[in-house]
Amino acid sequence: MELLQLQELCIFHRTRKDITMQIRKYMAQLAALILLLPVFGGCSRPAQEDAVLNRYSRTSFDLFDTVTVITGFDTSEQAFETKADWLLQLLEEYHQLYDIYHDYDGINNLKTVNDHAGLEPVAVDARIIDMLEYSREMYTLTQGMTNIAMGSVLSIWHTYREAGIEDPEHASLPDRAELEAAAQHMDIDSVVIDRDGGTVYLPDPQMQLDVGSIAKGYATEMAAAAAREMGWDHLAFSVGGNVRTIGTKGDGTPWTAGIQNPDLEAQDATFCRVALTDLSLVTSGSYQRYYMVDGVRYHHIIHPQTLQPENSFVSVSILCSHAGMADALSTAVFNMPYDQGRALIESLDGVEAAWIDESGEACYTEGFAQLLIEDER
Repeated sequence: MELLQLQELCIFHRTRKDITMQIRKYMAQLAALILLLPVFGGCSRPAQEDAVLNRYSRTSFDLFDTVTVITGFDTSEQAFETKADWLLQLLEEYHQLYDIYHDYDGINNLKTVNDHAGLEPVAVDARIIDMLEYSREMYTLTQGMTNIAMGSVLSIWHTYREAGIEDPEHASLPDRAELEAAAQHMDIDSVVIDRDGGTVYLPDPQMQLDVGSIAKGYATEMAAAAAREMGWDHLAFSVGGNVRTIGTKGDGTPWTAGIQNPDLEAQDATFCRVALTDLSLVTSGSYQRYYMVDGVRYHHIIHPQTLQPENSFVSVSILCSHAGMADALSTAVFNMPYDQGRALIESLDGVEAAWIDESGEACYTEGFAQLLIEDER
């Protein structure tokens, strides 16, 4: 059975571990889901179309240090593979541009911008400027709860988390004074973006950008827009859990996406399933990237004000038409009290949310509940 002969796409959460560890982890999860989820039929005849569309799939482990899965309906395998090659190439371009860890020959990416903090402006691809400007919009929309300029704080937690995973017996927490000192260098408004000149500059030499809360979602949305422009009408793909659907399946029915069960030992790896047509679904969760200190879980989603992980929820999922917004909101709402997060979501047209707490209880906005697969309502 091929990985993407599944009726459902499965959401996994963002990670920065070594790619070898990523492949092993995600392959194990996908293998479990293959055993649990039904297989979709081989072909279908869409309404008002003469051609028979077959279902094809593609998997990549090379982008954003995670798993990318593409499922589409097309007239032939060759036609699908040509489009899939093009889509993966486009996503790779975004991956390299938004990477804060690696250098690439001939490319000034976000790592280049960080490396030149306090030194000089960096000439960048317009797609970096587009994403940074969109991130500022999301910063305003979320009242500062999604902040790509808090890399100085996130890097400290990353270092302690990795050390704690490697040596659990000596796992420790960052010093509060160290975190507060780093927090003096996360003013997103100080980032100098010169669209006319095509440059980005961090005047604070200790500022670091970290776009983990938005980059994959934004890249997913830009790729989806390009795919629709080229006429791909029956497509669903997931970039590290950032799911985006274009149109319907080949028979005109909605795509189905499953939200990862936060209880990783549960028999059913999928917590719930939702129907998607021209929608994105993104989840932020605390149950995969974390370490333990004195019996307490410290995960990777850091509150920009308290500078600590919040534990009110184990996951928050966002449904909307823009994958970049879904990515940003999933992080922001995870860090908000339930009433505040729900008020924000309900103030936005076309945006829905689901919260799962530590006890495994879920709360849904009305629109989200309406998209749940019938047997899960």
